[in-house]
Amino acid sequence: MSKFMLILYDRPADFANVTPEDMQRIIEEYNAWGRGLAERGKLGPSMKLKDEGGKHIAGNGSTVVRDAPYAEASEVIGGFYTIEANNYADAVSIASSCPHVKYSARIEVREVDF
Repeated sequence: MSKFMLILYDRPADFANVTPEDMQRIIEEYNAWGRGLAERGKLGPSMKLKDEGGKHIAGNGSTVVRDAPYAEASEVIGGFYTIEANNYADAVSIASSCPHVKYSARIEVREVDF
């Protein structure tokens, strides 16, 4: 069994007008999805990230730290899941069932090299 990271990209502006009640319902969809994976023994560490975009660090002889996302970026990494799957096809199938795709966001699936 291989480990994969599901990197969830979203646009915080898409949720700017969501009511607190609707946001709680959306959060419960993610929680239920994660519980289902955990019950099947396929879920590893997972977290939602804050919407502010963090810091980007780059080096080219000196270290440069910038607030992120950049002004032109409308998308941030909103969180991640780690899962266990047989192969990429299995990981993509699991990722495709995530509520994230329901909200027109995207998920990057990457195999963990350990």
